[in-house]
Amino acid sequence: MSKNQVIENTIEFVKRSLGGAEGGHDWFHIHRVFCNAQLITKGEDVDLFIVSLGALLHDISDAKFYDGDESIGPKKARAFLESQEVSEKDIVHIENIIKYISFKSSLEGGKKFTSPELEVIQDADRLDAIGAIGIARCFNYGGFKNRALYDPSIPPNLNMTKEEYKKSTAPTINHFYEKLLLLKDQMNTVTGKRIAQERHAYMEGFLAQFYDEWNGIK
Repeated sequence: MSKNQVIENTIEFVKRSLGGAEGGHDWFHIHRVFCNAQLITKGEDVDLFIVSLGALLHDISDAKFYDGDESIGPKKARAFLESQEVSEKDIVHIENIIKYISFKSSLEGGKKFTSPELEVIQDADRLDAIGAIGIARCFNYGGFKNRALYDPSIPPNLNMTKEEYKKSTAPTINHFYEKLLLLKDQMNTVTGKRIAQERHAYMEGFLAQFYDEWNGIK
């Protein structure tokens, strides 16, 4: 089976698997990350096959929708990739991308997996978490979890452990300070850093407007 055919089959598999998914983690999120990754690869020396499959499968079973179980995504990806006769080496690489791509992985200590392909996909995924799309996704998920928009009496927790992050029920605005505004300085690639600067500035403008309106100034 050709690599192009595997990618096409993966696209169809992901579309089927994420039918009815929460709006911030649906097929359209995957497609945006896939497109972001393709853009970023133009300036990087990476395996395009791995980047494509990793981007498509990175949220195939996001742990936050499976009671925090982080093993389901890699297992599901492996089963599918084995059915496509992808090499064991490539499958292990993609499993590791799924395991280590998330922001919450940066909150725990210990040795972590890294590769140029992971760095590209991580940037692509983080770009979709900031800017206008990031704001929309943030509030969509907050609504999905029935969280308050903002509560001035609950300050952001800037020193969360991975487990605290996973269990947080804080107001949606807090998430900007606990994650979204931190991503600009965690980008890996030149292209990722450039785009992140623009999207970060957009979020800062949004927050300034939000507080003005909250306080009845505008």
